[in-house]
Amino acid sequence: MRVDGKDLRTIWLDENETVVKIIDQRKLPHEFVIVDLKTVDDAITAIKDMYVRGAPLIGVTGAYAVYLATLNAPDPQIANAYLIGEAARIKAARPTAVNLSWGVDQVLSAILKRIAPEDKIKAARDSAGAITAQEVENCRKIGQHGLPLIEKISRHKAGKTVNVLTHCNAGWLACIEHGTATAPIYAAFDHGLDIHVWVDETRPLNQGTRLTAWELGKHGVRHTIITDNAGGHLMQHGMVDLVIVGTDRTTVTGDVANKIGTYLKALAARDNNVPFYVALPSSTFDWNIKDGIGDIPIEQRDPEEVKYVQGLDKDGPTRVLICPPTSPCANFAFDVTPARFVTGFITERGTCKATEEDIRKLFPEKG
Repeated sequence: MRVDGKDLRTIWLDENETVVKIIDQRKLPHEFVIVDLKTVDDAITAIKDMYVRGAPLIGVTGAYAVYLATLNAPDPQIANAYLIGEAARIKAARPTAVNLSWGVDQVLSAILKRIAPEDKIKAARDSAGAITAQEVENCRKIGQHGLPLIEKISRHKAGKTVNVLTHCNAGWLACIEHGTATAPIYAAFDHGLDIHVWVDETRPLNQGTRLTAWELGKHGVRHTIITDNAGGHLMQHGMVDLVIVGTDRTTVTGDVANKIGTYLKALAARDNNVPFYVALPSSTFDWNIKDGIGDIPIEQRDPEEVKYVQGLDKDGPTRVLICPPTSPCANFAFDVTPARFVTGFITERGTCKATEEDIRKLFPEKG
């Protein structure tokens, strides 16, 4: 994506291909900081502490973390037992996003087929690069398959503004390029459609306010930031034509785990007959579970994220306590939206209903 005239991705290798470089998303929008990941521990910290976030980007970061493991192996032969152990540590960094284990396992599988150390390093680098390219292309295709949904609404409204509501950040910052939920939005904008985006603030870390608004603004897409609880009101008054969100893990039966608050948006959309779509690459489907509410692990993060907000004052970025310091807080990072509230999925292979039958028709090779 282009930011201030420069082509950017959210993750890339340095010129020597020994350091993984990322945008520190904790600092946006007030500071643009690039961080070097040189070790597995660096990558784990980046994933845990949300320097990087968003299912596709977490998966790619996990893949490159395995590559870093090959570069920093204590044994010159890069023993398989060491690699398997490091892979397990990386996968434990965040439990909800299935892309993390997917990316790690893809690279590990490629490495374990090799014997010579130099071949293991090359296999890890090539595999991580291939995963990155695959996720970028998948997101581009999501945009192309989602575009007709917006075009149809635009035609129905005789070219008047199409209002899309999204939650959290499922943009190129969360992916590498294009985004998932934002991919159809960017495609529509680039095709000249009149489009406007309602951006949920997304407490507690404000990924909508800080990140989605930032990237939409850089691309020139009209948008308005709203409080998390305003979405239902807007839908009641006909101010939302379409909801598109991303997901961190989706079951084969269509249950969707996404940023906390997504479930409430789905309920409001159903009550007001607003289409509710989930955009995701196939890497975000969990092909092994069917009960999202019972089987998807829901990450509970540090309560400090709820108690403090990050902002900007005259002296620069700052962090402010917003509640009584002794009040306890609970910080559930995700919720699960049952498949019955999902109008459909937008994937790299097209759109489908949120049913196991339709999902498997798109991806028959998944058994």
